[in-house]
Amino acid sequence: MKLVIAVVHAEDAGALVDALTDKDHRVTRLQSTGGFLKQANATVMVGAEDDQVDDVLAVIRKTCHSRSQFINPMPPLMEPGEFYMPYPVEVTFGGATVFVIDVARHERL
Repeated sequence: MKLVIAVVHAEDAGALVDALTDKDHRVTRLQSTGGFLKQANATVMVGAEDDQVDDVLAVIRKTCHSRSQFINPMPPLMEPGEFYMPYPVEVTFGGATVFVIDVARHERL
């Protein structure tokens, strides 16, 4: 048995949970926050048999999409005489970060 842990953008989480439950996968969704942009994420955990992992990953690939956003960087601490020209920077985020972990023991109580 495997534990699939997917960290996804909050906008994709609902559709991902629905798609996984439609295929009879048991899903747990936890709210989380990203470290870089401090945006809402969801951590989705799925317990799957070894032969189901590819199906779970396919659903994640189909459902979770990356996005681009322009952010204004914070001005750095500067020495006197230095010049800083702020301009928006495009950042890509979203999609999914997925971990597949072996489960030594599983019990449903």
